[in-house]
Amino acid sequence: MMIEAPWLDANCTLQVMQIFAGAQGYFVGGCVRNALLDKPVSDLDIATDLPPQDVLKRAKALGLKALPTGLDHGTVTVIADGEPYEITTFRKDIETDGRHAKIAFSEDIKDDASRRDFTMNALYADQNGTIIDPMNGLPDLLEGAVRFIGDGNARIQEDYLRILRFFRFYAYYGNQDKGLDPESLAACAQNIDGLPQLSKERVGSEIIKILGSTDPATTIAAMEHAGVLNALLPQASSKYISILTHAELTIDPIARLSALMCSDDVPDLRLTNIQKKQFRLLRRYVSEPAPLYEIAYRHGKTLAEHTASVRAAMFEQAVTADQIEDIHLGSQAEFPIDAKHLMPEIQGKKLGETLDCLKRAWIESRFSETKSSLLAKLK
Repeated sequence: MMIEAPWLDANCTLQVMQIFAGAQGYFVGGCVRNALLDKPVSDLDIATDLPPQDVLKRAKALGLKALPTGLDHGTVTVIADGEPYEITTFRKDIETDGRHAKIAFSEDIKDDASRRDFTMNALYADQNGTIIDPMNGLPDLLEGAVRFIGDGNARIQEDYLRILRFFRFYAYYGNQDKGLDPESLAACAQNIDGLPQLSKERVGSEIIKILGSTDPATTIAAMEHAGVLNALLPQASSKYISILTHAELTIDPIARLSALMCSDDVPDLRLTNIQKKQFRLLRRYVSEPAPLYEIAYRHGKTLAEHTASVRAAMFEQAVTADQIEDIHLGSQAEFPIDAKHLMPEIQGKKLGETLDCLKRAWIESRFSETKSSLLAKLK
């Protein structure tokens, strides 16, 4: 089988592949996997039998910019026509501790393939696009079967992040009708004691990616069943996720996280300040009966839509046309009064209090009050 992709025949790719004259150089991992599935490719990774110092020398001899971005791990980044190519020497693991691996360089592609996580990620392609498949991952990729290479327990104990990667890859590439691979799922369940070794940043990144998939409901339910979800988020429940994915107006991982949690406390996932604020507002407005038009006015259309979606999921309902109309109304509303309309008669602290009072009356009227009617209230 072969792949066809614009990046494969691009001039910058042809320049980089000259590095491997008389040696092995194969595209590997995500670029091959996604090309086979006709999905977007973002990173171009190459595996080679050349030592990293040789890659550096050959790249520079060809006039290409080469950066020693990870020499200890065998990685050199080569840039051609502004495009980065991450080139890594074949490796084999000598020692692992669940987070880091002591590696040795190899000249055998099978050594390199056997240390990867899933069979679908151990697919290689030569310069012509011909597939090399040392771990028989192609059938799994085409069937949507996410499987660990070899012994799942051994793969996980090399790096416990692979538990979360297993669920993320199922969310994006798995066959939702066939379900998760039982042996791989069992290996995840058997190794949850290793999860505390992972940093909050790595855990948070993976969970947000899972929640950002098209439909994470099956994945989240499987994580809960395996004990993974509550090992990471003790106050989480998959109860509303399936309903939300059908009720939501737009996909948003933080909105889904707010439906996942049974607490208003922001989970320690090293979220950004913007994400934390969004989570707090959603949890607040899901429990408080603030009108959607007011939420849309104060915080914008997007937050109001997410609030409507999460509320609907928790009541096992759909977002109604009237609710959508309210959101649109609030997002377009403009308060007709400002300070200059009240000064100089009203000043200082009283000015702010009066503006707040008038704005509250205006919002409660569903924005029907006009400048004249509001000013008349002062008299």
